[in-house]
Amino acid sequence: MVTGKSDISGWLVRPAGGWWWAGLAAVLGALTVHAVLVTSDGGMDNHIVVDAARTWLDGGSPYDDPHFLYFPSAVMAAVPQALLPRSVLDVLVPAAVTLVLTLGWACALRLHRVPLGSRLAVLGLVALAAGFAPFGQLVRLGNWTVTAVLALPLCLLLASRGRWVAAGAVVGVAVAVKPLLAPMVLLFLFARRLRALALVILVPAVTSVVAALFLPDPAGFLTRTLPFLLTGDDPFLRLYEAGPAAVLPRLGVPRAPATLLAVLAAAVGVACAYRRWRGPGPVALRLAETSAGLMLSAFLVSRPSYNHYLLVVLPLLLAGLPHAGSVTRRPWFWLALVPQLPGVTWPWLESGKRRAFRDSVTLCVLAVTVAYHGVRGAGGAGGAGGTGGTGGAGEADGARGAPEGRDGAGEGRGPAVESV
Repeated sequence: MVTGKSDISGWLVRPAGGWWWAGLAAVLGALTVHAVLVTSDGGMDNHIVVDAARTWLDGGSPYDDPHFLYFPSAVMAAVPQALLPRSVLDVLVPAAVTLVLTLGWACALRLHRVPLGSRLAVLGLVALAAGFAPFGQLVRLGNWTVTAVLALPLCLLLASRGRWVAAGAVVGVAVAVKPLLAPMVLLFLFARRLRALALVILVPAVTSVVAALFLPDPAGFLTRTLPFLLTGDDPFLRLYEAGPAAVLPRLGVPRAPATLLAVLAAAVGVACAYRRWRGPGPVALRLAETSAGLMLSAFLVSRPSYNHYLLVVLPLLLAGLPHAGSVTRRPWFWLALVPQLPGVTWPWLESGKRRAFRDSVTLCVLAVTVAYHGVRGAGGAGGAGGTGGTGGAGEADGARGAPEGRDGAGEGRGPAVESV
């Protein structure tokens, strides 16, 4: 990693002054207070999950609401909120979502060994909060996607330090709450971490089976939600889905070819992610970019797929900016984010019902950029990774398929980023 004074990386990892943090606090505070003032019950999406828990407490089935798309374990996770007054949720949930998003950013920084007191720590979070529209939308909606925004960088941080079993447990708990990180099973397969993979699968499976036994319709997820997810046939949700399988039919493409195209694109993305995993570079960068490739590939084909899902991968990639071999050094990475700039009115796309077209452009361009980087750009990561004196090819080889029980991820090595 380049940390010299002549490179932007050196400037980014220097300590941020007090006024930097004051500006960050003002941005996050304004965002949170605004969400408190304009939302109720913790946000529209949070309300769906909490209302499902209230329905269950009243003796009904949470799956009576077709928009409740979670495992039975999520019902139990929402019970504490269901017991709180709505006025408390109005304040508590937006503040909690902002806090969790901040913690996710902190984990992403530590994955790349960027100091938490650095300028990148401040500027990156300000850029996400003020310059990336889905950040504010997620705070206002209270969507449980926020659990994945924290769980994924925490998982990769643990994996980078050789704690794969703990990483698997983190993903397993996150999937039990919301199955957004299910594609991460492929990372554990790539790394041949079978015990960790078992936790990824068993934790949500066991918790969901146990929770389902307490529901009026234990098979509700299988008989109601799963068919809904497979068909994705909801006129309201379809307006906000960003995946090609949902957007292309709105442009006149028949549904079957659109779905096939999305599946093929996802398959190519997974192959490129595997190529990135086997490629050179610092282990943290490989973990982040491989995981981003897997998740973006899933977003291309999954139904539903919303713009705030991008927050699961964007902090991971943005925190790797000091690495000379990072995908963030490619111009198309930044161009992909342009449609998400708040306050910009796009002709013919300003309507909320047409926002999905902008979201689809961001998703597809970002997915292609990460996939291309995994195949063509990773070759330069090996040499770049060692520029700062750490994170070279020796470290990169450590986490790639090391035997179970051995710390092959470079735990105990020197920091990859140093303050200048």
